[in-house]
Amino acid sequence: MVWVMAALGTVFGILGPRIMGQATTTLFEGLMAKRSGIPGAGIDFGRIQQILWILAGLYVVSAVCSYLQQYIMASVAQNTVFDMRQDLNNKLNRLPLSFFDSQTHGEILSRVTNDVDTVSRTLQQSLTQAITSAISLIGVVIMMLMISPPLTLVAALTLPLSILVTTKV
Repeated sequence: MVWVMAALGTVFGILGPRIMGQATTTLFEGLMAKRSGIPGAGIDFGRIQQILWILAGLYVVSAVCSYLQQYIMASVAQNTVFDMRQDLNNKLNRLPLSFFDSQTHGEILSRVTNDVDTVSRTLQQSLTQAITSAISLIGVVIMMLMISPPLTLVAALTLPLSILVTTKV
């Protein structure tokens, strides 16, 4: 479900600028027709309003999907951490007393707490961000190819060159 929500949220977010481009094109075409002196020409505000409603719907769906993704991932992380804490507690209860004599109580608690918190943070933030970033990268490249393959090629060639120059500097 996290993958599905991440994909949907990202795809709807990426489609937004494309839809906004349609509104801009409609506005531009109306202005150019009016400026050319075509009788009855003007800006089609009805069409622009329709496009903006579609755009608002896309962004609302994107936000809901992103929220659900975060909610599901938080639930998974909390359940995983809860199970880990129970397993750790059971393991600590089975350890012999000699282990506790050789280790300080604070050191044991600190190690267990830090490790479990690190796993929790990774599940809630890093994993979700990695999924969203990967889907965003793929979606943006596809959208760039749909808009202009030559400009996509220029961007694909320029990016590695700029990274190379930046690392040299």
